[in-house]
Amino acid sequence: MILSIAERHKYILGTLQKEGFVKVVDIANKLDVTTVTIRKDLKALEEKGLLYRTHGSASPVNPHTADRNVKEKEKIRTKEKQLIGIFAARLIEEDDSIIINSGSTICAFAEQIEPKGRLTVVTSSIKATSILGEHEGINVSQLGGTLRRSSMSVIGNYTLSFLENITCSKVFLGVDGIDPDFGVTTSNIEEAELNRAMMSVSLKTIVLCDSSKFGRKGFGKICNLDKIDVVVTDEDISSSMCKLLEENGVEVIVAR
Repeated sequence: MILSIAERHKYILGTLQKEGFVKVVDIANKLDVTTVTIRKDLKALEEKGLLYRTHGSASPVNPHTADRNVKEKEKIRTKEKQLIGIFAARLIEEDDSIIINSGSTICAFAEQIEPKGRLTVVTSSIKATSILGEHEGINVSQLGGTLRRSSMSVIGNYTLSFLENITCSKVFLGVDGIDPDFGVTTSNIEEAELNRAMMSVSLKTIVLCDSSKFGRKGFGKICNLDKIDVVVTDEDISSSMCKLLEENGVEVIVAR
């Protein structure tokens, strides 16, 4: 059955609302029309302010994230972040050694950590160090470097050089965006470089992010989807995003 322009637009907007993003190829195949037709539809809808086009896809809002202060982020989706922290903390094993980066979700995670045996934590987050320093069973190595005030963390060459001499079982990363095409991102390019270095000295990469981060892009790319092992998120993750992650070999843990 051939759909009218209005019917196609209604389907596109309905899918966007449900899934959080649409891909041109997927919509074209579903509606049995050309990708050229769908691109024209997306352009028309964008001109009406109903969506935001990107290369080969579209999202309900501008997918590009700004660098916001961690204090501001801590006030957003606090319940979801707490649940994510609880489920992520269960992945820590006895006498484990882990790396954690920075961000509001990471701080929520740090608050939930109860060490089994002696836990070693290497972190770039000053706030996480403050939280974990209260535990006698946790050995914390605070990375040094240049202070990044917005995230209350450190970045720079000195930070990177420390990582060259260690190895850990897991790295837990808070991120600013997970885009179907562009991959895993953060809003700062130096932070992205540091996160890649953390991944390179860890056996497993675990990303912690609430569902609002899906379909979003930060300025600095950390890696492609197939480079991460686990994503811990909340129950608002769409079925299509969950499927996409699993197709890239990512285990999805839904905190509910």
